[in-house]
Amino acid sequence: MLMKKNAPWILVAVVAVWFLGNLRAPKETDFALTEFGRLPLVFNGRFQPMDSLARNSLLQIREKQTVNLEPWKEWYEKPAVLPAVNWLATVMMDPEKADGWPVFRIDHPELIALLKLPAKSKENQQDGKHFSWNNIQPAIETMEKESKRIGKIDQAHRSPFEQAVMKLHTRLILYMRLKNTLQPQDAKDWARELAEYETLVGPGVAAARAQQAGKPFDQAVFDRFLGLVQRFDAMARFEPPLVVPPHHDDRARDEWMRMGDVLIEAARGETLQPAAKVYATMTSAFRQGRAADFNRAVQDYRASLQAKFTPELTKASREHFFNRMQPFYNSMVIYVLAFLLACFSWFNLSDGLRRSAAGLIMLGFVIHTTGLIFRMWLEGRPPVTNLYSSAIFIGWGAVVLGMVLERFFKDGIGSVVASAVGFISLIIAHHLSQTGDTMEMMRAVLDTNFWLATHVVVVTLGYASTFVAGFLALVYILRGVFTRTLSEETGRSLARMVYGIICFATLFSFVGTVLGGIWADQSWGRFWGWDPKENGALIIVLWNVLILHSRMGGMIRDRGLMNMAIVGNIVTSWSWFGVNMLGIGLHSYGFMDAAFWWLITFVASQLVIMGLGLLPNRYWASFSGKTVAAKTPAGSGEKAAPLAGKKPTPAQA
Repeated sequence: MLMKKNAPWILVAVVAVWFLGNLRAPKETDFALTEFGRLPLVFNGRFQPMDSLARNSLLQIREKQTVNLEPWKEWYEKPAVLPAVNWLATVMMDPEKADGWPVFRIDHPELIALLKLPAKSKENQQDGKHFSWNNIQPAIETMEKESKRIGKIDQAHRSPFEQAVMKLHTRLILYMRLKNTLQPQDAKDWARELAEYETLVGPGVAAARAQQAGKPFDQAVFDRFLGLVQRFDAMARFEPPLVVPPHHDDRARDEWMRMGDVLIEAARGETLQPAAKVYATMTSAFRQGRAADFNRAVQDYRASLQAKFTPELTKASREHFFNRMQPFYNSMVIYVLAFLLACFSWFNLSDGLRRSAAGLIMLGFVIHTTGLIFRMWLEGRPPVTNLYSSAIFIGWGAVVLGMVLERFFKDGIGSVVASAVGFISLIIAHHLSQTGDTMEMMRAVLDTNFWLATHVVVVTLGYASTFVAGFLALVYILRGVFTRTLSEETGRSLARMVYGIICFATLFSFVGTVLGGIWADQSWGRFWGWDPKENGALIIVLWNVLILHSRMGGMIRDRGLMNMAIVGNIVTSWSWFGVNMLGIGLHSYGFMDAAFWWLITFVASQLVIMGLGLLPNRYWASFSGKTVAAKTPAGSGEKAAPLAGKKPTPAQA
């Protein structure tokens, strides 16, 4: 009996131990790539560790944070899988090897045919979806020609094939940037070549000056020197990450440089920066398999940064830990488990399963909150700055509301809604992260101030609460139509939940919209401009007010309330995502054409469920064959009427 009572807490403890176990740093084999992943650099306008560059780049190129070197193998065949930082180190320091790895994901059949990529064949080690640089390289000219043609077409008018071409073009450019980050992509022994370049700089500069002055010069030295400078200039033109810290005291600490620019500076007589030499040592050691030399170079470089760039090094280490923690992925996994347990508790009426689900949601919420606060601490920003962070925050707010409902009603409904919305919002965030760095530099107009911080937090809580009300309505209709578990008492409880949360949503949506107007007045000089995003926020407020008015005026009862709450899901999803897809207006920062069909699918699903909600009671499993008292709004003066077997009135519908 005691064991059964404590089972929920034992389950939560086991899952917590699983999460804590993931925080341990992986054991190094030969090369200290974990330490390499902590090295700082500047990319997308911010300091970040090599590990973040690796993960974000792989998400864009392969849509995952790991590399499957044998994607044609099934999971039970144990394909070789590499962490992101191992892949990045190979791309930067041994690109010939990385060029053979199937990391580019291409799904569009027309694009595969255009590039003449190999078909799916296990014998030829091809899965038909993942291709290597070596597979694509013969068709680079075709890609360039197509991308130039499509680049002249407005983004809103591109076909799916044209969108796939531009997506692959962006991925190829990113790959080329990474290949030219630490060395020229065609280098064989970069440490030796850099040493030779150092010895050539003096004679080369002298030959170049003599040539300009019309004096005799060594043509062979001049040609070789000029060829190297052009090579380094081409390397810098790819605009790879900035990996070399400022060496001179007259430069600001944030003026990091690209390796190509550092090498060109040396050609002008500047001293070659020490970081360039250390990276060259790392590169040659990695390529030649000299792990001890590579590890020593990494440690020496970290020690050199410790003296002057301690804040940057510390931030990189913290973000590296954040990446390893993966709070949002781990909380998403926990929410899924909690959702299943909460649903099962309805079938066998097990209070133990319900309490287990509630405990897991609390654990997932703690991890979710930790990740949210950690992310804010890393960048010094409010919790919502882009679509990605809005998805995380909406999920967080929905979980809070769901836990409050579960605390008061203790029937599993709050747990189901909290875990479902938490999981769905984090899935959305995961797909949004595939577009690039989620902590990149903010647009100037979005730079943090008090009104922005309060506006985005409050209005996003309004989004979250409207979604929670809509998902409670989904629970009501799905349980009522397909199961016999929607009792009269449960139905009344759900109606009270939805009504209360819509009151909450109305308040936060309205206040958030007003705060947004104040921020717009400061940023753009006008309080309201009928921008699509502003209109969307206003529509949410008006719809929630309409629901409350209809309920208080007796125009709708429980089922009408639920159907109107589901419309709230449609309105909120459009205001959250749809207006960004228009590609117009001051708020279209998160344009995502790929999400269009997902949005349409979601809207269609809500319409289908609304159709179920409008079915007569005889088609509802919970109402079939029995009389159910309709909930009468307080103060309406109406009597409860039997629903089963009678045609519902408009008020009852």
